[in-house]
Amino acid sequence: MTLPTDLDTDAGALRAVMVKGLADAVARSPIHPAWLTATEKVPRHAFVPGFYLPADHPDADGLTVWAPVTSKLDYGRWLAAAYSDTTLITQFDGEETDWEQPAVRHGGAPTSSSTLPSLVLRMWSDADVVEGNTVLEIGTGTGYSTALACERLGSSHVTSVEVDAVRLEGAADALYGCGYTPTLARADGLYGYWPEAWFDRIVATCSFRSVPPALLRQTRPGGKILLPLSGWLYGSARVLLTVAGDGTAEGPLLPGTISFMPARPHAAPAYGNPADWAAGLHEERSRSARHEPERLTAATEEAFHLRFLAQSAVPDAQMVSVDGVLHLIDVVSGSAATLTPEGGARSVREGGPLRLWSLIEQVIDSFDAAGRPGPQTYTLRVDGEGQRLLHAQMPRLRLPGGY
Repeated sequence: MTLPTDLDTDAGALRAVMVKGLADAVARSPIHPAWLTATEKVPRHAFVPGFYLPADHPDADGLTVWAPVTSKLDYGRWLAAAYSDTTLITQFDGEETDWEQPAVRHGGAPTSSSTLPSLVLRMWSDADVVEGNTVLEIGTGTGYSTALACERLGSSHVTSVEVDAVRLEGAADALYGCGYTPTLARADGLYGYWPEAWFDRIVATCSFRSVPPALLRQTRPGGKILLPLSGWLYGSARVLLTVAGDGTAEGPLLPGTISFMPARPHAAPAYGNPADWAAGLHEERSRSARHEPERLTAATEEAFHLRFLAQSAVPDAQMVSVDGVLHLIDVVSGSAATLTPEGGARSVREGGPLRLWSLIEQVIDSFDAAGRPGPQTYTLRVDGEGQRLLHAQMPRLRLPGGY
């Protein structure tokens, strides 16, 4: 692909504008200035030769229309997007795109991206990374975040693993082309990367249902792990753990409503047709809901946080709405529940070994009784007893796999 001869000049000017915008944001958030200095030097466009941007309106079926963007298709749009504080989707459903002849996509699940630069800087800064630290990054993706770490710490201090071989190859080409030479490996982030352990910091750019034990064992005593957590209800949180010499770890949930794509081994399984699950529920066993599902589904910070807490009570449940009826489906236990609008309330039907909505209502009851505390008031403790969310005024909640 032939690029304009003035690419470096154009990119430099746009990068300066982006960094200025990020600098203004720094005044309102705890991002270390050293990360801004690194951003001034890393050419983001080198890591995103092709990506997708959403159209303004969905298609006739309600699906998001994704337009491919490359320098060949639209040089100005490509470069402007590369230096915007925007997440750029680079892969859907684990399938690679032929960027020489890309096609418009309708719908699909994003499985790789270049995260918006402000969030990349926030993640590195929240992890309390300082000069001299050795770091493991889980999820190389395009390599842009890796490059920022190399720029600040030096390539010899950075290890990055990626489960997708094609993604890793593209990132490696971009990194080496820019002069960065971190340790790169195709590996499942669940298991860290033993050949380079121990690490002072581990930072994940994908989310996990629970803390992988291998990461604790690969972190130096006193070292820190910044990990996005999520579940099959799509409730998310971030935790900053400090690892003790005995292999236990503890740390607070961080504030905000930030979510990441799930690590592929932790992605939710297919649940099939919701109507098939609802067919086994008995109408005569229905009751009125004590809490409306909007407590979890509303576009608010509290609902985002409460959804994370709720999925700790029903870790294998998934949630989908069809024609106004909310379905909860647990493919592990075979349990299901529906919440159907009836007048001004909801009628609940539940079946299977677990009463899914009843368990969620118990979490909401405790949450309300505690005064609706925010994420930063919770501590995650990982030890021989499991992985537990602790709060002075709420019952303990356990993460999946943390028993």
